[in-house]
Amino acid sequence: MMNENEKIDVMAIGAHPDDVEITCGGTLFKLSNMGYKIAIVDLTKGEMGSRGNVSIRTKEAECARKTLGAKVRINLELSDSFLENERETKAKVVKTLRRYRPRLLFLPHRKQRHPDHRKTSEIVYDSCHLSGLEEYRTGSLKPFRPHKIIYCTSFLAVEPSIIIDISDSMEGKLNAVRCYKSQFEPIDGEMVVYPPAFDMEDYILTDARYYGYKASVKYGEPFYIPEPILIENPLLMKVPSI
Repeated sequence: MMNENEKIDVMAIGAHPDDVEITCGGTLFKLSNMGYKIAIVDLTKGEMGSRGNVSIRTKEAECARKTLGAKVRINLELSDSFLENERETKAKVVKTLRRYRPRLLFLPHRKQRHPDHRKTSEIVYDSCHLSGLEEYRTGSLKPFRPHKIIYCTSFLAVEPSIIIDISDSMEGKLNAVRCYKSQFEPIDGEMVVYPPAFDMEDYILTDARYYGYKASVKYGEPFYIPEPILIENPLLMKVPSI
């Protein structure tokens, strides 16, 4: 584990343990293998989940952290299913951003089925604004804002603006998701809350293959960036138009 005060390069934030693994795990694994320092932040412990319990999910989250090569994983211990974009919540997020100072931030897209996922996007975006204000005091932690925010669009009917090639990172992503046995291993006679959980691994592979095909690679993860994307040399763009 890294020193608490050491800067990291990339931070992925989700509402519950397993969120970031499913939506951007391949990219995190890839960036970790490239030598970038990764941090994962879970806003809640997933205590309202239909499967498992906090103790089990905490151990599973640590297994996934090690599998992805993340240097640190933080849980802000907010209330699962009751996330609100209010002062105390944003204060916790701001302190986390200022402590670790990530250049790149992965967040869930604001269009979401689960209210906590939608709230996470709103809370963290607003916290990024607060985090850069000189007059917003957090002890010795200095103002800071990430350079770039990338939004995860897995599970959504949202057209991505970029697709990241995770062909060499697919197995790393799957191994991280496999850590969450309490969430995704089938149990006879038990109700499945969300259909992909019938076979999460198959869903992930199908999704990644679909986006990989669109980008002319084997497996891809889709993301959305609201700002224009600057390209240095259009002759080097890999995806054909026809």
